[in-house]
Amino acid sequence: MNYNIPKMKHKLFIIPFSFVLAFFLFFTVKAQDAPPEWSVCGACHTIGKGRLVGPDLKGVNDKYEEAWLISFIRSSQTMVKSGDKDAVKIFDEYKIPMPDNANLTDDQIKGILSYIKNYKEPEAKPAETTPAATGGESSTTTATTVTSPQETYGPGNTKATFYIFLVLLFVSLIDLGFTRVLKAKFIHYIIILTALFVIGEIVYVEAAQLGRQQGYSPDQPVWFSHKVHAGQNKIDCLYCHNTAMESKNAGIPGTDVCMNCHNVVKTGTQTGDVEIGKVLESWETKEPIQWVRVHNLPDHVYFNHAQHVNAGKRECEECHGYVEEMDKVAQVNDLGMGWCIDCHRRTNVQFEENGYYDSFTKYHQEIKDGTRSIVTVEDIGGTDCSACHY
Repeated sequence: MNYNIPKMKHKLFIIPFSFVLAFFLFFTVKAQDAPPEWSVCGACHTIGKGRLVGPDLKGVNDKYEEAWLISFIRSSQTMVKSGDKDAVKIFDEYKIPMPDNANLTDDQIKGILSYIKNYKEPEAKPAETTPAATGGESSTTTATTVTSPQETYGPGNTKATFYIFLVLLFVSLIDLGFTRVLKAKFIHYIIILTALFVIGEIVYVEAAQLGRQQGYSPDQPVWFSHKVHAGQNKIDCLYCHNTAMESKNAGIPGTDVCMNCHNVVKTGTQTGDVEIGKVLESWETKEPIQWVRVHNLPDHVYFNHAQHVNAGKRECEECHGYVEEMDKVAQVNDLGMGWCIDCHRRTNVQFEENGYYDSFTKYHQEIKDGTRSIVTVEDIGGTDCSACHY
């Protein structure tokens, strides 16, 4: 029996050691990757890449006190309404109110701030060598770094953490019920409860993202830069997406619209003649370019661009972000029901000189009498279920 005692003592360390190792791996993964909450922030903000929908967050920890940042992130509009000078200044500059994040704890917000403070830019990929459009020689083209609010969509890579705690849970249950290597049952209980909490949190975060594609930024058959076209060349959104004012869909331009310019402009400053060559080939072969849709809504959701852009007088960037600053378009907002309803509750309807709302005589009269100053989208049925689901 004495010969087995040392072996038993070594075995006693297996489960506690696994528990400590799992926690180390868990927090290492969390330190390396962005926290799940950043998927929301990263849709509208960059760190060191300039303005997106909201301001660049580089150096924000040094500019404002932590307590102020926690309050602002949790409810920026509450601070604006209270007259906070910094909050009012930010709102006046960017105009678009940041959605409330009342569901975030102080620790979660501190995690976001820590990620911003310690963020390091990933190393850029080397330039790629692409074949020249004419002839067999190769020409080296420096690929433009594609900057988008978030390269991937969803809460992040939680698979490794999930499996670590799942294994830890099963090992603890087996040892508690059968092998009984570890005699101290309270350690089993701690491991089991911790594993259940972490697994439950991961399942909740992942499930909440089902059907949502915030940060989705697919590769397109032609490298098309909105930053070049809408930003540098000042091409109006409606020139290409010309059905947004009158139709449910904004529309994707056909090759004939591209050819209005590219029958003359056949070489790009960044991609040479490779990408424009694809447009010319589409025109010559009469084969349409198979663009990949970026913004997708579930089939049971009805959304009408004309209702928002034409009747509602909303600006494109309120939903799509500052596309004119994107080389590669990404979905900047989650487009979930909560996001839409929140917008409908806080957005004022532009009644003045807007014939679409002439039928709301009661509200027009109340405004005229001075008994009402504003009308929100919610007031005219914008939060009714049948408005979007029928």
